[in-house]
Order: sequence, then C-alpha cells, then structure tokens
Amino acid sequence: MTSPISALGAVSGLSGVSPITGTSGTSGAGQVSGPNTDFAGMLSKGLESVQASQSKASDLAVQVANGTLQDPAQYTMASTEAALGLQLTMAIRNKALEAFQEIMRMQA
Repeated sequence: MTSPISALGAVSGLSGVSPITGTSGTSGAGQVSGPNTDFAGMLSKGLESVQASQSKASDLAVQVANGTLQDPAQYTMASTEAALGLQLTMAIRNKALEAFQEIMRMQA
C-alpha cells in the first residue's frame, strides 16, 4: 500500500513535494543542520513551491484572458496544481494548529 505522502510525491504537478526520508543531520561545509533546520527548510521549500504554482496559474489565466495561450489545458492543469498545493498547505497548517492546541491543554 502506498502512503499518502509517497502518492503525493508521485503527482507530476507537485514537483516541490517529495516523500519524507531520513536525514543524517549533516550538510555542506559551514552549514548548521539538525532536525529543526531540516524541517524549517522543507517547510520553506514547500511554501515557495505553492507560491510558484499559484503565480504560474495566475500568469496562465492572464494569457487565457488575452487569447495568447495556445493550449488552455495548460491553465487547467496549473490551476489544479495550485489548488491542490493550497489544500495540502491548509491541511498541514490545521494539523499543526491542532497539535499546538493539544500541547497547550496538557500544560493546564
């Protein structure tokens, strides 16, 4: 059975999303690396990917409106990619918020 994360990485339009793999905690010369910086980097790359896909969809929408886009299916695919990326981002945000709220309840 394929995990949801692996299946998501297999979607061709979501090139910025890849399955989570183990890291050794070491990186190039002079860079500080560890679990926190790896997660922050992964999160940052994911958000940049979502933003890039939304920008691409917006640009293609303008081309469709101007009549300069030869293949309107490109816009359809780009807008679907942007929508999926946004849905994934919102799901991750919601889970993180739920986890934070649960931690806050434990302290009381």
